[in-house]
Amino acid sequence: MIALFISLTTWQIILIINYALVIVAAGTLLLKNSNPTKTLTYLIVLMVLPLVGLIVYYLFGQEYRKQKLFRRKHILNQSTIKKYNEELKLDDELLSEIEEDFLEGKVKLIKLLNSCKDAPLTSCNTIEVIRNGENTVPRIVEDISKASQFIHLEYYILKDDETGLDIINALCERAENGIEVKLSYDYVGSSLSNATLDRMTASGVEYNPFMPVYFPKFTSKLNYRDHRKIAIIDGQIGYLGGVNLSNTYYNGRNPRYWRDTHVRIEGQAVGSLQMHFFMTWDFVTEEKFQIERFHFPKCEIDTQTAIQIAASGPDTDWANIMEAIFTAINLAEDYVYITTPYFIPNDEMLTALEVAAKSGVDVRIIVPEISDSKIAQYASASYFERVLEAGVKIFLYTKGFVHAKTMVVDGVFSTIGTSNMDYRSFNINFEINALVYNKDNAATMVSHFNEDLKECKQIDFKEWKNRGIRQKIKESAMRLFAPLL
Repeated sequence: MIALFISLTTWQIILIINYALVIVAAGTLLLKNSNPTKTLTYLIVLMVLPLVGLIVYYLFGQEYRKQKLFRRKHILNQSTIKKYNEELKLDDELLSEIEEDFLEGKVKLIKLLNSCKDAPLTSCNTIEVIRNGENTVPRIVEDISKASQFIHLEYYILKDDETGLDIINALCERAENGIEVKLSYDYVGSSLSNATLDRMTASGVEYNPFMPVYFPKFTSKLNYRDHRKIAIIDGQIGYLGGVNLSNTYYNGRNPRYWRDTHVRIEGQAVGSLQMHFFMTWDFVTEEKFQIERFHFPKCEIDTQTAIQIAASGPDTDWANIMEAIFTAINLAEDYVYITTPYFIPNDEMLTALEVAAKSGVDVRIIVPEISDSKIAQYASASYFERVLEAGVKIFLYTKGFVHAKTMVVDGVFSTIGTSNMDYRSFNINFEINALVYNKDNAATMVSHFNEDLKECKQIDFKEWKNRGIRQKIKESAMRLFAPLL
């Protein structure tokens, strides 16, 4: 037996090991009882493509949400978090008032996320929609400079260019004055020099990269990344949205016009942002720490704006953001206005959009005419014909690149956050959105949407259907990579 093994070629040995691992992977796949089409696809890839199939399955076929790779129990079990969530529980009377005043029959949205412990509905809030990075970053810097207790940031992209240094300088100044400063940044998305890291260390800024990897430039799309953009100041002020911290997102420092949306929140919803930050911090630090009550200060806001913070990713039990968007579209009666830089929807979202449009709902989607990724642009275009035929209206943003991730429904519900309308946001990356149940905020979102429509051209279905065969082939080929983009 040993002699036979020695006589085999290296390639034969590799194949034997490969198919031994394939059998284990195939058994694991079958026991998951996942979608039959998805399961069959991975089984074929595993069997037909030696080594490559295993790599593809390892990178994309595993369900980390179910494996609980990203722990959160330590944070959710802390008494401070439990007490905070208890304080936010609304009685039936107040929930009825919110339904009557704001939701017009769409209370299912609240109930959907209220079933999740880490997405409580908050009622005492104010929210401000901020247009573009050049308006967002200075506001964050201003609030950081006034911090008296702590500053917590979690960002996908942080670079030490002019825009990033605006933030870093403010963080260092506050840390040097004894303020608690914690920073989590995605290792792949961000780029910080050793000099900048040394300076933050010397200033007292605590920082941790999220999931460091080797050769990050070559693996930016192959990993579970922290795509969130969160800033929390003193537990009173919170920011989230599409604006990252680099010159790319700041018009005047970027040669290409960049259209984005961010929100500034004051009130109870900031505590939800704080809770999700701590879950990430717990993961990146790999050491237990105690959350203090001052991280969740008493809310001083009297304004009634109902907000839920929905987070999703491998650290959540359910695809919360996708489920909320899906439910909102299904409940729509008049209109659904969506802005997204990447339109690569899964089957559930496609069905929801098509059914809404065919039911007479005015469904409009703004996407960039020219994407920052050719592959993503062709993949997105491959979905247009089907939704256009169902009655969905597609508008191409021509002024520059639209990076906002927003949706507004029937003048009562809106969502602003980090989640794109694509596979990665719904199933892979760490994302976070604000779900807002407020007519005034919805009116603001509609106003911004209509303003953006002035910089768009609408796709004509007949013309699009008759586009060239080469274009269609490119789109179909790139669509194969949709789950990876």
